[in-house]
Amino acid sequence: MPNSQKILKKLTPILVYGRPPLVFAGMLCAIAVMLNRDPSLYVLGILLFFVSMVFDLVDGWFAVRFIPNTNLAQLADRMMNRIVYSIVFPLVSAGMMWRLVATPGHGRMQLLHALFVLILCVAVLIRDNFAHFMRGFAQRSGQEPELHELNRLRTIVAAPLGLLLYIYAFHVPATGNPEFLYAGITWVANIPVRNLFIIEILFLIINFGSIAGYCRKYGTYFLNDICLDDNLLRRRILSVFPNSLTLMNAFMGLLAVFFAYQGKMLESYLLLMGAAIFDKLDGAMARRLGLTEPLPDSECRGKITVGGILDDIADGISFCIAPGWIFYIILSNSSQLDIRSLPLALAAAVYTLAGFARLVYFTKDPHPIPGIFKGLPTPAAALFVAAPLVILGQSHGTSAEWGRAMGHFIFGLMFFTAAVMNFYPVKYIHMGRFMDRNPWFTRTMLILLMVFVFTPFFGYLAFGLMCLYVLSPLATRGIDPAEAAREGRAGR
Repeated sequence: MPNSQKILKKLTPILVYGRPPLVFAGMLCAIAVMLNRDPSLYVLGILLFFVSMVFDLVDGWFAVRFIPNTNLAQLADRMMNRIVYSIVFPLVSAGMMWRLVATPGHGRMQLLHALFVLILCVAVLIRDNFAHFMRGFAQRSGQEPELHELNRLRTIVAAPLGLLLYIYAFHVPATGNPEFLYAGITWVANIPVRNLFIIEILFLIINFGSIAGYCRKYGTYFLNDICLDDNLLRRRILSVFPNSLTLMNAFMGLLAVFFAYQGKMLESYLLLMGAAIFDKLDGAMARRLGLTEPLPDSECRGKITVGGILDDIADGISFCIAPGWIFYIILSNSSQLDIRSLPLALAAAVYTLAGFARLVYFTKDPHPIPGIFKGLPTPAAALFVAAPLVILGQSHGTSAEWGRAMGHFIFGLMFFTAAVMNFYPVKYIHMGRFMDRNPWFTRTMLILLMVFVFTPFFGYLAFGLMCLYVLSPLATRGIDPAEAAREGRAGR
């Protein structure tokens, strides 16, 4: 074996098992900072967390190649992740509360952010324990665990986010002229709360999406030991998973309205995107778990089910009520008098009622086409009408004429979207299944959105993408319904 490989093989255990001591030492530095506000300990803690982050990004690659037992390497990497995240995220949650106490005159937004980090911490720990539980049952059933796109993305994002929150939460000002390193740290520590919210919302969506991915892949295995041959009990237990995602869909819609009330239209739009993701995941999970088909001996063959009703209610909240409500909130607070004088309540009501009509038609359609929507689907409609509101919210410093024209455009767009939703001869492909069949498209869109979300052009990108989807029937009208209904890549 070459000397370079021997060195790398000896280095691998340090990378795999060295992260917990590093973050534990970083935790001790953070506790010391909270007690005596020493900038040198603050910088030391950041360096320890930075080294741990670097180890986290490369240890999996080294473990697979230089630890002979691949299964042991994977288990060790996952166990180290659980230990590290169990230290990091409760620590930064406590740090956010300490920053509130240490910063006199903090505003309501800082308090909301600290509470949101607490929710994020709980979500991370729930996801880790749930993933461990699901993988254990899957292995007992002979199913070999494998990585999922959202799991890989979550692993890549978690360590940098932990470092960012550590820098923000425990920042203490240095006396005298700070060195170049500390000046850079101070710039990061003073990042606007608005940008932190964006990053944390994306990470929260990724975590819940990862939970949904585990449920979708391994959800049936652990029921073999619980339900035996009782198919009705099995079905009732399985229905909890997609129904939970459906509730998250509604929760995201309500959060979107809350952020719109705070004037945070970008965050509100990201939450609507999260609601659309959960709407896609709950349907995919229900189909994967076999919940969309009636039991063979069931006398009830109707389409109306508890899960279907719950899904319609959640869609009505997130994609019918929430967009209309957000539209009314934003434009009724416009600085333009002629915008406020428009019948905004009428436009919001027309859109909301049209969305409800679209949901009723979708449920009652006697001749549905799998993988094809008749009329613009409500999640796409919600993202379509909300994107110009993001543009309007990011257009600080533009002329009054431009703002007035944009307000009238959004007002007319509400009526146009209400009509397109209920124009059933026009057929749209299922975008969620298209993304499953084309992972390259999913990755490209994800990269674009994550790049543009920190720029003033995110609203333009989102509206441009939704315009392409609205016009997509011109290109997809000849697609085979069997192809449109396929959820994965061929051969999987």
